[in-house]
Amino acid sequence: MIGPSQVLLIFVVVLAIVVLANAIRVAREYERFVVFRLGRLIGDKGPGLVFLIPIVDRAVRVGLRTVTMDVPPQDIITRDNVTVKVNAVIYFRVISAKAAVTQVEDYLFATSQIAQTTLRSILGQQELDELLAEREKVNQALQQVIDRHTEPWGVKVATVEVKNVELPQEMQRAIARQAEAERERRAKVINAEGEFQAAARLADAAKVIAAQPVALQLRYLQTLAEIATENNSTTIFPVPVDFLAAFMAASSTRAG
Repeated sequence: MIGPSQVLLIFVVVLAIVVLANAIRVAREYERFVVFRLGRLIGDKGPGLVFLIPIVDRAVRVGLRTVTMDVPPQDIITRDNVTVKVNAVIYFRVISAKAAVTQVEDYLFATSQIAQTTLRSILGQQELDELLAEREKVNQALQQVIDRHTEPWGVKVATVEVKNVELPQEMQRAIARQAEAERERRAKVINAEGEFQAAARLADAAKVIAAQPVALQLRYLQTLAEIATENNSTTIFPVPVDFLAAFMAASSTRAG
């Protein structure tokens, strides 16, 4: 049977275990404990073993790893009065555990809210073409503004990325028509440049033929040879007298 002294001893042992459990904390490498003593901030501790005075000290655990947060889709009116829905993702981490606890009530919620308002503000100053074509520039502007607001909270915003820009159906059709028209314009320009180059080459060939009439006659004979090679049927070509004149003149010269 357990006596009063044994009950007291068990009570003391249990109390000691509870006190030690509350007095000793373990902070991982990516964590810090912000310690308050009787409500007064005495600093942050960790990593490793952290010793606290029971009842007197209170510790708040803060993670230092990078946090990935999705910014909910926001309805935005661009500078050229186009309504789009944009969502983004933000990467940030705590660089000052003391500021994250003492300067803002909930740094995760506060960072999310400032990211949403900044997204609407910055993208509302952009035109639709800038938002679609200059995504890197927009991301950099968002990162700088959000980081400037969260700096007093001990939060460092590393990256902000616009994930998706959702356009109205009529705007998607208009952009598709614009892209198709641009492709047709380029095709016509390329075709016109090809015709111009071909015409220039024909003009050069005409100049050569005009200067050397024999070249036309040689081309005529080459065409006859190509037709005779490709077709098995008999082909009759009338030979103009002017064509033979050059050969007749050359034969007379050699005879004389």
